[in-house]
Amino acid sequence: MKDREDTVSERFSLRGRVAIVTGASSGLGVAYARALAEAGAHVVIGARRADRLAETEAAVRGLGACVAAVETDVTKIEDCERLVTTAVDTFGRVDILVNNAGTGGEYHPVVQDPPDHFRSVMDVNVNGSYWMVQSCVRVMEPGSSIVNVSSVMALTTAKMPAAAYSASKAAVLGMTRDLAAQLGPRGIRVNAILPGVFPSEATAHYSENYKRRIVDARIPIGRIGDPRDIAAVVVFLASDAAAYVTGVSLPVDGGVLVN
Repeated sequence: MKDREDTVSERFSLRGRVAIVTGASSGLGVAYARALAEAGAHVVIGARRADRLAETEAAVRGLGACVAAVETDVTKIEDCERLVTTAVDTFGRVDILVNNAGTGGEYHPVVQDPPDHFRSVMDVNVNGSYWMVQSCVRVMEPGSSIVNVSSVMALTTAKMPAAAYSASKAAVLGMTRDLAAQLGPRGIRVNAILPGVFPSEATAHYSENYKRRIVDARIPIGRIGDPRDIAAVVVFLASDAAAYVTGVSLPVDGGVLVN
C-alpha cells in the first residue's frame, strides 16, 4: 500500500510493471501488448508463430517500451514456465498476465465433431490458460493482476456449431471465479473479459454486407469493436484503477448480451 493517496489518473498507470501477454502474434493480442506498453509496462509476449511474434515485438519496441518475446505453445507446461522465467530474468518480476492465447477451432455439428478437435480446443483455451496461471502465480507478488480472455460465446450462441469453443470459454469463466477466491488472500486479482465481435483473422473474410447484418442483428451500439476499445479495458483491469475488482466476468461487446 502506498503512503500517499494517488490520483485517479495515476491509478491507471502501469509504469514499472511487467506484463505477460500470450497469443500476441496477431489480432487482439497485439492490441493488448501495445496498450500495456503505452500505459508504461515492460511487456513479455508469447505465441507459437515466431515470425508474427517478431512483428509484434518490433511494434511494441517502436513505442519506446521494453519488450521480450518467447516462442510459446501454452499447451506445453515447459513453454509456459520458460515464458515466465524469461520475464523474471529480463525484468525481475511478473505483475500482470493477459491469458489471451486461444483457438476458435472448426465448426462441426455435434454428431460429426472429431474427438481430437474438441480436445485440442479445450487444451489451448482452458488447459493453456491454467498452465500460464500456475507458472505466473509462483512468482507474482501482492498487487498483481490476471486477465483471462473468455468470449460472449460463453453466455450466448452465434447459432453455429461451435460447442467446443463455447464450452471452453464458459470453462474460463468458472476458472476465473475459483482463482479469484483462491488468490484474493494473496493480493492477486483475477478477472475475465468477454470480447464480442472484433477484427481478427477469423473475421477478416467477412464481407461488409455480412458485418452490417451482424451489427444490425446483434450489436446495439451500432458497430464492430475497435481493438483499442477492449485493450483499454485490459489496461484498466491490470491497473490499480481496478484494485477492488476481482472475480468479475466483464463483457466488452457493444451490447451483444443485451439481446
